[in-house]
Amino acid sequence: MGKRKLQHFAENKTFRHVIEPTSDEMLNDRFSLKGKWGEEFFGNANPIVLELGCGKGEYSVGMGRLYPEKNFIGVDIKGARIWRGAKTVQEDAIPNVAFLRTRIDFITSAFGPEEVSEIWLTFSDPMIGQSENRRLTSRIFIERYLKILRPGGIIKLKSDSDFLTEYTLEQIEGHGYRLLEVSRDVYGEMERFNPELQQLLNIRTHYEKKWLAEGKKINFCAFVP
Repeated sequence: MGKRKLQHFAENKTFRHVIEPTSDEMLNDRFSLKGKWGEEFFGNANPIVLELGCGKGEYSVGMGRLYPEKNFIGVDIKGARIWRGAKTVQEDAIPNVAFLRTRIDFITSAFGPEEVSEIWLTFSDPMIGQSENRRLTSRIFIERYLKILRPGGIIKLKSDSDFLTEYTLEQIEGHGYRLLEVSRDVYGEMERFNPELQQLLNIRTHYEKKWLAEGKKINFCAFVP
């Protein structure tokens, strides 16, 4: 492991807003913040929005800046990636953004029933050629999300993958979820979204900027499971 990664891992441990539960806490449902994020971590009752597979946390940070009246939590297993977003939160003193380092498979051990108001899936790995149960919009993951989402909670997928977008739309239709929005060219169709959604969709990750420069189109869909 590189020296820089080790430095980032060590610095993560000094950040109050980076939570790294143990495997025992997740596997045996012993995580102390489950059901208590608002009260014990953020100190308020504001809605909680998750970014699953957050990478460097650009979306969590961007949303946190736009909406101080909401709480945002980026979830990823890669500590070196989380460090970048966590460092920005520390430097800019953003009070409503946190990062949780854990596997998304353990999401129901991290949050209580109806604790989450919305979920963002930003540029998730489409897992082409692998078991569909590993895709973050598969039925097995949607069932997990339903255990933590408030009634009517929305799932939003922003993706560079046509494959994952098609798969997600098939899941929405096949399981009778309510489709709210769909676009195969977010930036080419931006004017048709409401102003709030335009603000959110205009948050761009590092890699997204590169893809756009190459002429690649970005997909988006929102649905209620």
